[in-house]
Amino acid sequence: MRRREFITLLSGAAAAWPLAAHAQQPAMPVIGLLSGTDREASPLGAIWQGLNETGYVEGGNVAMEYRWAEGQLDRLPALAADLVRRQVTVIVAIQSAAAPLAAKAATATIPIVFSIGGDAVKLGLVSSLNRPSGNLTGTSFLYNTLAPKRLEMLHELVPNAAVIGFLVNPKNPSSQSETADVQTAARTLGLRMVTQNATSDHDIDAAFASFVQQRVEAITFAADAVFNKHHDQLIALAARYAVPTMYFAREFTAAGGLMSYGGDMANAYRLAGIYAGRILKGEKPSDLPAQLVTKVELVINLKAAKALGLTFPVTLLGRADEVVE
Repeated sequence: MRRREFITLLSGAAAAWPLAAHAQQPAMPVIGLLSGTDREASPLGAIWQGLNETGYVEGGNVAMEYRWAEGQLDRLPALAADLVRRQVTVIVAIQSAAAPLAAKAATATIPIVFSIGGDAVKLGLVSSLNRPSGNLTGTSFLYNTLAPKRLEMLHELVPNAAVIGFLVNPKNPSSQSETADVQTAARTLGLRMVTQNATSDHDIDAAFASFVQQRVEAITFAADAVFNKHHDQLIALAARYAVPTMYFAREFTAAGGLMSYGGDMANAYRLAGIYAGRILKGEKPSDLPAQLVTKVELVINLKAAKALGLTFPVTLLGRADEVVE
């Protein structure tokens, strides 16, 4: 080979080296986020906090595809199937147990990390908390399971209220068990429950009107992403009809609601983000125990109580984790 031909060949190979190295770089992993409700800053911020703690930064070394059901839970199967078609690396399913259930039905191979308010074992997401098995793991933050306790606290605030309204989304997979638990608690307390279903803003208006017609004296809710989506509407209706109301998340009380009692949702989402990061690093969902976030928060709003002419008993004030003035 002549010297000139050798130099030309060597130069061509050198130019190809960067291209070959670039081609060998692994593609950026993609997380598919599947939510039963709208885009909300609080859960997303907590999930990204967990991912950041494991070394992942959006757009830097991981991307995220977002799929929002916007409270229409029947859209979740199609949204989950779309994420599977796009071959995302991990699915993070939040804001309603219907989200991870849809993801589980869509794939048995892509890892799924859930963060929900219901009982993951009772819902069939995992076989046990310590040994999840399959391709799912995640966190639960005690929303649905605390429904009887919320009724007890509402009764403690308004002991003379004998008829209690209970608003539930029948499309939520936890609705039947949560309703049964509340009805059992009501019988124990000697209360009569009036249950109304709601899946949309129009249903919520109609349910409150029915509660008033049936002389309901206080209202509590099944924990549900649809009600999260319409929390301003629920608070406004409670104020319009001057009815004491117990909510399942602190966001309601912070926005003007009377009282809330529920799990530490932000921490549950952060832990879900950490799990997603660990799976991206190579760990298997079956090796990551599903976590139950047991911290709960009682938040009361004194301004809302004053508007209703109510005074919180010392027993409730003393147990409050936060008091909104």
